[in-house]
Amino acid sequence: MTLKKTIALALICLPAMVTAQKKDKAAMQAASSITAEDMKKHLYTIASKEMEGRDTPSPGLEKAASYIEAHFKALGLTPGNNGSYRQYYTLYKDSLIGASLSVNGASLELNKDFQPQANSYAAEMRFSEAVFAGYGIVDGEVRNDYKDLKVAGKLVIILDALPADYKPTVQGRNSPASVFGKLEAAMNKGAAAVMIVNSGFPRRPGTTNSNWSMNGGYRPSQPPFTFNIGTDAVAKIMGEDGKDIFNKMKAGSLSNKIYPAEITMNYAKTSTTTQVFNVLAVLEGTDKKDEFVVLTAHYDHVGKRNDTTIYYGADDDGSGTTGVLELAEAFVKAKAAGKGPRRSILFMTVSGEEKGLWGSRYYSEHPVYPLDKTTVDLNIDMIGRIGTEYLKDKDSTNYVYIIGDDKLSSDLTPITDQMNNMYVKMKLDRKYNDPSDPNRFYFRSDHYNFAQKGVPIIFYFNGTHADYHRPTDTPDKINYPMMAKRAQLVFYTAWEMANRNEMLKRDIILEKPKGF
Repeated sequence: MTLKKTIALALICLPAMVTAQKKDKAAMQAASSITAEDMKKHLYTIASKEMEGRDTPSPGLEKAASYIEAHFKALGLTPGNNGSYRQYYTLYKDSLIGASLSVNGASLELNKDFQPQANSYAAEMRFSEAVFAGYGIVDGEVRNDYKDLKVAGKLVIILDALPADYKPTVQGRNSPASVFGKLEAAMNKGAAAVMIVNSGFPRRPGTTNSNWSMNGGYRPSQPPFTFNIGTDAVAKIMGEDGKDIFNKMKAGSLSNKIYPAEITMNYAKTSTTTQVFNVLAVLEGTDKKDEFVVLTAHYDHVGKRNDTTIYYGADDDGSGTTGVLELAEAFVKAKAAGKGPRRSILFMTVSGEEKGLWGSRYYSEHPVYPLDKTTVDLNIDMIGRIGTEYLKDKDSTNYVYIIGDDKLSSDLTPITDQMNNMYVKMKLDRKYNDPSDPNRFYFRSDHYNFAQKGVPIIFYFNGTHADYHRPTDTPDKINYPMMAKRAQLVFYTAWEMANRNEMLKRDIILEKPKGF
C-alpha cells in the first residue's frame, strides 16, 4: 500500500476513532431491568379480553389508561400534566335524526336510494340543476375532470370509481382518486354539495351515523354537503344518461355537462361529545432538567367489531406501550442508583392513533413542555413480532425498522448507529425510511406530529404481519426476548439523548412528498 493510500485510509477511520466511546456501565445496569418476563406480564394485561381492544373512546381504553397511570405512580414518576397524569381532549360524534332527498317533486327512500355522508353538516339545500363531473378527479396535470366546468355554489355528481386508463400519482387515503381526494377537489372548486354515485344500494340503515372526531360542527374547510346515491337515483336526475352509468363511462359515451332538475337535499343530526386523554409522566433531569427527551407509544387499538369480536392489538401497539412502561422503570432504577438523566424524560402513551394520530396531534398543538426544548421523540409502534419480510430471514429475530432518523437532524443517525453497535448489535433496516415508499409509514404514527413541529424523531417498527389489524394480534404470538432487545435499543438511544452535552441539531428541513 502506498503512503498516500495509507494516509487516506487513516483519515477515513479518524472520525470513528474520535467519536468512539466506552460502554456505560450504569446504562447497561438500567437496561438489564427491561426483561422478557416483565414485558410479558404487562402485555398480557394491556392486550387482555378485559381491555376490549382499547378503542378510542371506550371503557377498555379507560382501563388501559388506569393500568398505565398506576404503573407510573408506583414508580414514583411525577404527573406529566400540571399535577395530573392525564391530558384530556374532546371528541365529537354526530347521529342521524333524519334525511330526505327529492327529485322533481318525487321523494327518494333513505337507505334504498341514498344515504348522507357521515361528515355532512346539518342543512337543507335546493338546486335547480346538477353538474356531472365524471369521476371527480383532480390530479395535477395528469387529470382534471373539472376542466371547463364551473361548479362554485352548485351540486356536483361524481362516480365512486376509478377510470381504467388512469393511475393516481398518490396511493391510499390521500390519493386524488379516493373518496377523500374527490371531496377535497370538489371543495377546492367551490361545490356546495356532492352526490357520489355508488352501485352498493340498497344499504343497511344506521351507517349514516358518524364516527368520533376531534372536530365538531361545520367548518368552512370541511368537505361539501355529501349524499351517496344509487344508480336508480342518479337516473332520475340525469335521465337516459344516468341509466347504466358506470358502463357508459367505461365506454366513453358520457361527457361532463349540466342536467336541469329540481333537487332538495335535507340532513338533520344531533351531536354529542366525550373526552379522552393521553397518559403522561415525567422523570426530572439534573443539570438540564428544562430540556426533554420524549418517549411515546399509542395505547389504543381498534376495539371491537359487531360488539363481539375483539381486536386485541398486542403488537399494535400493546408492544410499544409495554416498551414505554419498561423504559420508565429502567430510567427510574438508574436515578435510584445515583445515575439519573441530565435531561428530563417525558413518558407518554397517547390515544386515538388508530383514528388519525389524535392524541399526539393534540399534544403537539398543546404541548405541556416546550417543543423547542424537546431534543427528540422516540416513538415505539409495533416491536413484538417478526414482520412478513423477515419470516424467512436467517437472523429474523435480530432486526428492527428504523424510520425518520435522518429527516430533521444530522446528529441522529450516527448516534443511533453508534448506540446499536455498542450495545445491542441489531440490524437497523431503513427500508421504510424513504418518504416515497408506498406504505408511507413515516407519516402513519405519532412521531409525525412531533416531526411537523421540527422535533427530531425515530420510529421503531417491526413491519406488518398476517395478524396486523386482525383479531388474531394476541399476546401469545409475541416474541418477548426480541421485544425486550428492541426496547433496550430504544433505552440506550434515549440514554444518550438525555445525557449528551448538547441538544440535537435541527439542521434538516422536513420535506413532504406529494399528497401531504
